[in-house]
Amino acid sequence: MGRYVVRRLLQMIPVFIGATLLIFLMVNVMGDPIAGLCGERQCDPATAAQLKKEFGLDKPVWQQYLTYMGNVFTGDFGTAFNGQKVTELMSTAFPVTIRLTIVAILFEIVIGITLGVVTGLRRGRPVDTSVLLFTLVVISVPTFVTGLLLQLLLGVEWGWIKPSVSTDATFGELIVPGLVLASVSLAYVTRLTRTSIAENRRSDYVRTAIAKGLPRQRVIVRHLLRNSLISVVTFIGTDIGALMGGAIVTERIFNIHGVGYQLYQGILRQNTQTVVGFVTVLVLVFLVANLLVDLLYAVLDPRIRYA
Repeated sequence: MGRYVVRRLLQMIPVFIGATLLIFLMVNVMGDPIAGLCGERQCDPATAAQLKKEFGLDKPVWQQYLTYMGNVFTGDFGTAFNGQKVTELMSTAFPVTIRLTIVAILFEIVIGITLGVVTGLRRGRPVDTSVLLFTLVVISVPTFVTGLLLQLLLGVEWGWIKPSVSTDATFGELIVPGLVLASVSLAYVTRLTRTSIAENRRSDYVRTAIAKGLPRQRVIVRHLLRNSLISVVTFIGTDIGALMGGAIVTERIFNIHGVGYQLYQGILRQNTQTVVGFVTVLVLVFLVANLLVDLLYAVLDPRIRYA
């Protein structure tokens, strides 16, 4: 196991470098960030040259990237064009988005897996058909429509929640936004769990456990569910980074100042340092989440061993 972890960590280095290089190149071709600093008027050549020199934009792209990566390994993600450190923006944005992601993941695990187990054990029955139709509707409806409808009904019409949350949102305020963020993923988790449960239910080891007279609950939890969760854990692990980076729509609807909000503002203002800095951290989140998912495989399925 130790050698496997070391090997995976070494493999993450070129992936991290390649991903950040691609992001850096893509962000730098979005447009001229200096043009946005001068407002509606066009910068005069002297001012533009001075600003480019100040932010290091007068150097070749490869040199800018090497300078950026050198600073990243020291914990410096650069400075936004308004003079604020990107790490300061991260310190206020990431805690909010992490709380939102935790709420969304809990919805996926509790509701998604529970519905998947129930429908997988009752495949072909009315409850199975009803859940399949419901998840199909959830997948088909765009997230911004779901968010606006819940905001209108629960916040404006019925007054059960605040239409928008505070800047430093608490877990209680993030329940509805978390449900909106997790809605599509929750439907996929339900369907994945249902399919895995229905397939593994006919396996030899399940029939053997039942024939031995083991309690039904033990057969489902210890034997059937554990082996059926591998595909579900894979999806949830990769979904962590997707939820954090894809929360732009949800955060805009509920006025949450998290990672999605900062990315939106950075793209809108062509603030390359902010965009590259936040996406660099999201790449690390993806890599770590994938490593943890691979390690969980051995916990869920004893047949899997890492050398």
